[in-house]
Amino acid sequence: MAPLFDTHAHYDDEAFDADRDALLAALPESGVGLVVDPGCDLESSQRAVALAERFPHVYAAVGYHPENCAPFVPEDVDALRALARRAKVVAIGEIGLDYHWAENPPRERQQDVFRRQLALAVELELPVIVHDRDAHADCLSIVKEFPAARGVFHCFSGSVELARELWRLGWYVGFDGPLTYKNARRTAAVAAEAPDERILIETDSPYLSPEPLRGTRNDSRNLVHVVSKLAALRGTTAEAIAALTAENGKRLFGIA
Repeated sequence: MAPLFDTHAHYDDEAFDADRDALLAALPESGVGLVVDPGCDLESSQRAVALAERFPHVYAAVGYHPENCAPFVPEDVDALRALARRAKVVAIGEIGLDYHWAENPPRERQQDVFRRQLALAVELELPVIVHDRDAHADCLSIVKEFPAARGVFHCFSGSVELARELWRLGWYVGFDGPLTYKNARRTAAVAAEAPDERILIETDSPYLSPEPLRGTRNDSRNLVHVVSKLAALRGTTAEAIAALTAENGKRLFGIA
């Protein structure tokens, strides 16, 4: 099987403090050839960049996650810009909107920070990694305000209709552990219909472990379960999905 490309894994997370270096170093021999680690605020973005600069197969994205955007100040755009210019940074992310939790920052706050980071991505000609949880209409509306922006709606949970609109606009969708869950009928329908050139695979490690590993810490080695499910839904082989999604990821993130 072609080496897998995990386009979304938070190895800077404290869940990996005990074995981070050993796990990352072993990924290539475990069949994982590339990883993108997205930041969730300035501190985690800096940690992601540091990891990317230490491991040849790891790349970073930098940004403010909507759940973490309360401390954001306009000057942080300058700090993100400086980080984004580092050689191993391939995207602005993880950015977007999350309306799921009542304790999250106010929606207007999230939307403002999202727009500022989309503008930065357009300025730097970098793709974006979008987090969209229970905010489908607003996420679509805001990305349409930035027609030059491109990227991926990671851990896609929207409808087939939303996915079609994103594909029409040139966006990608990312599939991870929830695709393997029994109640994932809507996501499975999207995965079955998605154009070959618009699919990415990811783990969102340490979160969202696939079946049959739910409830355990996730890592990139578990991508094989997502690949197998995608292959079954699309009537193809795991080998074909591995090669296809790796090429898609390299194209989106500009990795040779």
